[in-house]
Amino acid sequence: MSGWSLAWRLARRELSVRFRGLRLLLLCLFLGVGALAAIGSLSDAIGGELAARGRVILGGDVEFAVSQRQADRLERAAMQAAGRVSETIRMQSMAVTPDGATAPVHLKAVDAAYPLYGRLTLADGRTARAPGAGGVWIGRALAERLSVTPGARLRFGTAWFRVGGIIADEPDRLGEGFTLGPVAIVSRAGLDRTGLVQPGSLYDSRYRIATARDPAQVAKAFERSFATAGWETRTRDRASPGASRFVARMGEFLTLVGLAALVIAGIGVGNGVGSYLEARRGSIAMLKVLGATSGLVARIYLLQLFAVAGVGILLGLAAGIVAVPLVGLAIGSVLPVAPGLTIAPVPLALAAAYGLLIALAFCARPLVAAGRVPAAALLRGVLDARAGGGWRGTLWGVAAGVPVVALALSTTGRPGFAAGFLGATTATLALLVGIGAAIRAAARRLPRPRRPLARLAVTALHRPGSRTVSLVVALGLGLTLFVLLASIRTSIDGNIRLSVPARAPALFALDVPPEREAEFRRIVTQVAPSARIATVPLMRGTITGYGTTRVADLATIPEGAWALRGERGLTFAASLPPGSTLTAGRWWRGAEGSRSLVSIDERLAKALNLRIGDPLTVSVLGIERTARIASFRRIAWDTLGFNFVMVFSPGALADVPHNLAATIDMPAAQGSAVTRALLPHFPSTSVVEVGGVLQQVQDVVGQMATAITVAAGIAVLAGIAVLLGAIAAARAARTYDAVMLKVLGATRRQVLATQAIEYALLAGIVGLVALLLGVGGGWFVVTRLFQFEWLPDWTVILATLVTGAVVTIGIGILGTLPVLRARPSAALRAL
Repeated sequence: MSGWSLAWRLARRELSVRFRGLRLLLLCLFLGVGALAAIGSLSDAIGGELAARGRVILGGDVEFAVSQRQADRLERAAMQAAGRVSETIRMQSMAVTPDGATAPVHLKAVDAAYPLYGRLTLADGRTARAPGAGGVWIGRALAERLSVTPGARLRFGTAWFRVGGIIADEPDRLGEGFTLGPVAIVSRAGLDRTGLVQPGSLYDSRYRIATARDPAQVAKAFERSFATAGWETRTRDRASPGASRFVARMGEFLTLVGLAALVIAGIGVGNGVGSYLEARRGSIAMLKVLGATSGLVARIYLLQLFAVAGVGILLGLAAGIVAVPLVGLAIGSVLPVAPGLTIAPVPLALAAAYGLLIALAFCARPLVAAGRVPAAALLRGVLDARAGGGWRGTLWGVAAGVPVVALALSTTGRPGFAAGFLGATTATLALLVGIGAAIRAAARRLPRPRRPLARLAVTALHRPGSRTVSLVVALGLGLTLFVLLASIRTSIDGNIRLSVPARAPALFALDVPPEREAEFRRIVTQVAPSARIATVPLMRGTITGYGTTRVADLATIPEGAWALRGERGLTFAASLPPGSTLTAGRWWRGAEGSRSLVSIDERLAKALNLRIGDPLTVSVLGIERTARIASFRRIAWDTLGFNFVMVFSPGALADVPHNLAATIDMPAAQGSAVTRALLPHFPSTSVVEVGGVLQQVQDVVGQMATAITVAAGIAVLAGIAVLLGAIAAARAARTYDAVMLKVLGATRRQVLATQAIEYALLAGIVGLVALLLGVGGGWFVVTRLFQFEWLPDWTVILATLVTGAVVTIGIGILGTLPVLRARPSAALRAL
């Protein structure tokens, strides 16, 4: 028989159907591969669903959008030449009932061609298009908030409408993006009745086109013809770029977390395989005596490990496939689309490859070591010094580990971040290994304690066959992950609970006519005398150029230059706005304000490599305006006040038709009374309660924190598996210790106390390291990845650390209970 055929025959005879001795290998690979398969499949399913439903989500094959104006004759003609056109106008408004109840709404006026794709369906099962001039379709959330039903009357602006139905499915809802309130759909004629569209009003016009031509070519031709008009273009293959970017980024991050969990599980795999091979000393010795070569021994156990690893990987892949629809059922309402059962070949293949390579990397040394030990050494006893895997084992491990890193870097959109993440994981493992070696060396040099149990515990840290390094790595990983999770979650919760609500105004008001600002302030202060009102001019525009670069010529948007995507809020001011700090340049004074100048966010300046004096061009109402950069600012974004990426001098934008936006800082309980007082006098003004916006933000951030917690929870489970593997690997040596102590008269309680002291010593030392590592990792994730403030709850973190230490010590003690049940006579015969 050939070497591999004979190896498989022997391996199959010894391999247990119940995987006795290799269950830890099975569990670790199941956890790691399952997490990667689920994350990858979920991201792929959502991305595929977004791509498949692109034209329905977008509302057309191509969309052209512009703010505060409608398409002119030439622009409309160019669109109609490309295909069938549907026009939608969107703006913020207020819904008012006959008894005075109010609610902010996303008012959407559609024409007779809407929707070009998909179906607008109502709760009673009807398929609808644009309502009549006096009718309105409303979202379920608006109906519930105002307690209205079909047939009720609502006022928008100066016109009353009859509710014709409750919207069940709005086909292009996802493509609309974030809105400050539920939707209300009226016809174009209905919008004209409201009187809301005036010079300076904030609204945007969207033109969706159904075309048989290539959407990308249609978009490029239109952009070339109207390059300076400020149009924002989307095609069906990027119908919801914000959702796609969020899913992609979270998918990358969670994949790296899952990969880190798999690497951690790999340590458990190595420990479990070492324990399994330790238990097979007798079989290996007999094979050696009968003439088996080291290569044959390595093949036998490599095939066994392949068989078990294959089962673990297949189970993990199956769990990942099943997890996708389960996630859709559990949290489908917070996902951009609800994923169903799907089999994504690429993510599943990557998860399987990661699992197999990491299993090989961590099994290499014990496998090579098992084959190299002479039969005589194997027969002398379990505590005989064994040769390690040597350079061959290290070479095998590196050969399997390099493709893991290559796969991780080549399959991410941010290789630098991925390399840093994996580097930090590797550095953490290396640090824990070094600490374990230092503890072992220090225990050898410490004075011997007088108390017997303490002396035995300290000696166990450095005696021959001790697993101090493995235990330190296992305990350190577990405690670090506990602290990491606690610091991330409490800091995110702190941002939600303390920073934003404490500093936010009570109300936002949009579309306040500038000539009526005094009247607006008077009405507010009559209801809320202590209210603090801040107003700014507000308009919208698109950055079309900076320095010598035209945005239309960019192949990709630079990292961090999010302000180049679509339209931005614009304002002008004579003095530095509150919440901003100059970091370079200077603010305009006196006559300088009549020049065309601009101050921009320092982070945007860094992303675009801008300098003081560079030109910045924006398109406002279809006309390009260029200003020179006068200063850079650091902006306090968390105040929820008026924070603009770009603030222009009065000379740059004061002549543009505009309205005012206002913030009203006062007790939140007075918000409804102020809104009711304002709307009769300012029917075109939209008033938004900040509390509702904050709730939406809290929901999104909370869901993100939950996703991180769940993904990192897999890593915690992997860390526990590592601890179990370290305990299993040390079982033979601990059995020998326990038997010798029992022979010398020690009780089970004393043996258990000795091991408890050992674990407590390790946990106390490692706990300090875990606190530093976990808090440092949490700080990086919170401040650098998600760009939140660092607001951890130290009480919760310390309590989590103590609880984690108690849990891990308890797991360690429970894992050694089988050692106490070993009978001295049977154990001594096996030594």
